[in-house]
Amino acid sequence: MCLISKKCWLSLAIIALACLGGLSRASEPKAPGLWPGRQADGSMLLPNQWSLRPVGTQIELGDFPVNMVLSPDGHYVAVLHCGFGQHEVRIVDLARGCIVSHADLNESFYGLDFSPDGRKLYCSGASDELVYVFNFQKGLLTAQPDIRVRPAKELGVPVGLTVSPNGKTLYVANLWNSRVSTIALGQTRSVQDILLENTAVPVQTVPSMPAEDFDTAAANKRAKAAAAAKQNDPNGVFPYACILDARHDRLYVSLWGAAAVSVVDLKSQQPVARWEVGEHPCEMALRRDGKFLFVANANDNTVTVLDTKTGRAVEHLWATLFPNSPRGATPISLALSPDEKMLFVANANINAVAVFDVSQPGRGRSLGFIPSGWYPTCVRVTPDGKHLLIANGKGDTAKANPHGPQPVRGASREEYIGNLLKGTLSVVDLPTKKNFTQQLAAWTAEVLKCTPLRPDASVVVARSENNPIPGRVGESSPITHCIYIIKENRTYDQVFGDIKEGNGDPSLCLFPEPVTPNLHKLVHQFVLLDNFYADAEVSADGHEWSMAGYATDFVEKTWPLNYGHKKSKFSYPSEGVFNIATPASGYLWDRAAEAGISYRSYGEFVQNAASTNQPVTSKRKGLEGHFDPWYRSFDLDYADAWRANRFISELHRFEKEGDMPRLQIVRLPNDHTRGVAAGKPTPTAYVAENDAALGRVVEAVSRSQFWPHTAIFVVEDDAQNGPDHVDAHRTEALVISPYTKHGAVDSTLYSTTSMLRTMELILGLQPMTQFDAAATPMFNSFQPVPDLDAYVAVPANVDVHATNSVAAWGGQEKFNFAEEDANDDIQFNEVIWRSVKGANHPMPAPMHAGFVLVSPSRDDD
Repeated sequence: MCLISKKCWLSLAIIALACLGGLSRASEPKAPGLWPGRQADGSMLLPNQWSLRPVGTQIELGDFPVNMVLSPDGHYVAVLHCGFGQHEVRIVDLARGCIVSHADLNESFYGLDFSPDGRKLYCSGASDELVYVFNFQKGLLTAQPDIRVRPAKELGVPVGLTVSPNGKTLYVANLWNSRVSTIALGQTRSVQDILLENTAVPVQTVPSMPAEDFDTAAANKRAKAAAAAKQNDPNGVFPYACILDARHDRLYVSLWGAAAVSVVDLKSQQPVARWEVGEHPCEMALRRDGKFLFVANANDNTVTVLDTKTGRAVEHLWATLFPNSPRGATPISLALSPDEKMLFVANANINAVAVFDVSQPGRGRSLGFIPSGWYPTCVRVTPDGKHLLIANGKGDTAKANPHGPQPVRGASREEYIGNLLKGTLSVVDLPTKKNFTQQLAAWTAEVLKCTPLRPDASVVVARSENNPIPGRVGESSPITHCIYIIKENRTYDQVFGDIKEGNGDPSLCLFPEPVTPNLHKLVHQFVLLDNFYADAEVSADGHEWSMAGYATDFVEKTWPLNYGHKKSKFSYPSEGVFNIATPASGYLWDRAAEAGISYRSYGEFVQNAASTNQPVTSKRKGLEGHFDPWYRSFDLDYADAWRANRFISELHRFEKEGDMPRLQIVRLPNDHTRGVAAGKPTPTAYVAENDAALGRVVEAVSRSQFWPHTAIFVVEDDAQNGPDHVDAHRTEALVISPYTKHGAVDSTLYSTTSMLRTMELILGLQPMTQFDAAATPMFNSFQPVPDLDAYVAVPANVDVHATNSVAAWGGQEKFNFAEEDANDDIQFNEVIWRSVKGANHPMPAPMHAGFVLVSPSRDDD
């Protein structure tokens, strides 16, 4: 085995630098007040601090395209969409550059293939336990009878699939039960399952949940789904993609959760080997002679090249931008050129396709990169080798709609961030052999312009002299302790829209100063952040980004099904529910453990017990012995005031002991609210009580012996669907410390990973992924001279015990509050808005943008 050599990277860098003029531009600090959106050079600056410069012709697609397959004649490409909204297959006529037909699907997940003659198209039926079948002729789809893989109530979930060269057999990987199904495509369509584990496991049925028992169903759904998945798939292997090696009568199945490829002998219908690869192997490509198998390892930065004769890896191709980059590139799709001399690799999280010379496996050579749109999920090459096709899951243009329809009940869900960012198809003309090197160097230079990441991730951009935040990991700081507080689902305008010093819209302010006096006092006393964005869309990826600076491809691909398809078998995918959701680089507490830094969690990544007089338990091994068993996680029946009481009692204990953990993670979730559920606190009461709890926590810390050396960071895990006139990702965030600037507005572009990076620098922790490594630290929020004045909390100005009446607007709606984000967000926010503003005041249409299209001026809306 060999890793792609640094000599190759040096050659690439020399070519790219000739076009780019050096790497210094990527290392320069961003000017304060730089806002996302269309830049003067034509690029799109994203809220996560990265940029887009996609090449080629862009064709708009639908909601989250995840897979593509070319028709055998190369005239058409079928594109599968598996997002929050309507699942579908769209057919693109490549010569005309347009969509010529489409078919709606109830639910699908990744699997898509044409028959060898191009007359049929097969597609995963996911939770419905079937495969969709379509006749295909000249770009038109005609539905045929579905293939039933198993009874609908059994748990398998067909995903990746492939058709045999003779068109007589269909092979299907089943995500949730460690099996591959072999389906005869004759009259009977018989199905035979092949277990990829050595121990037989009984088929598990999906437990039914009474529709009227919302809270009970939600409380049990996650645990039941996890238990069922473990019984069906005890080792969490998660079969994902399958590819046929007809020459050797083998089927290769990528085991998404096992860092391996399973080899199935088709004569015996048994697995005969398991070949080790990198973390989260997903898509594969096989040479026509069957000698070498290429495997994309999404949770690493690599592609493994396997010798199929021996099953050994001959090399690992480093698919990301720099040789020493942390994880995070997320290579998830592969395509070989028709002559099989080049391999194209879609790196989802860094918005680029890597290109390798693989003409001599074992001596792979990096050729450069091609800029794509946002989150490229799939890459393909046309049979003539002239065009590269890239499916961009989140598109490449802003989706702002400041004058869109009012999001009242029954209205379109197009406003929701879950399916707001429509995908695109990039059709890229590949250069001729004569011009290839020069063109690829130019494209590589464009990719390097789009990344804030530096070749040495440990180096941080220049900062002002005497800034208390270190310039690099290992330097000292007068701040020695960090308290990281996570809240739930609010936008900037919902809370701070009434503050005239910031870029807010008071008409969208739902919880102004009378409701949130502590939040307002804190940003006035310390620093107001009005250009801060969540890196996530919803809580499922929000808690991952907040704790890991990353969400795995498993989380990114599955949360839209759990959120948008309420009858889906895809469970809530994160916060320790499944091991496969864990990033390969771990979480913030894992970095603290590596550095010998003391840490403790209060409510984050822990499992509540059935009652409050029983202790919570840890969901992650790294938190065992490092969490408070009496601090309750998400539970809207448990007051944030009680959480504050518990944390403050712990703080007093630490004072008696003389020290406290240097990193403390604290969950204060009740600003999520329960809408207008009868007999429960009103949205205003929930938010006011949450505000009071935060104020008390900050006051207690500021009056403790630890205050002179402490920084408190507060952030919402995501912004969800609340109204905000700038961007749906813009959110409430605070930094509170004696070293925080006082009475200031910091309009530097920050995101969740900026907060993580700042804490890492303070505590001496290495970055977890490319995103916290690349993020702008919050230097501009800090001052060199401390102001040790304590904070004085403000009591609530409204009745925190006020409850909803049965007659409240929207009270007839039934919502699920046993877990976060279990409701239709548009409908839920409308109920909250009218609860606060009055039943006759419909909620204004929020602006939702993938990128902010505003000028740097705060006065320009």
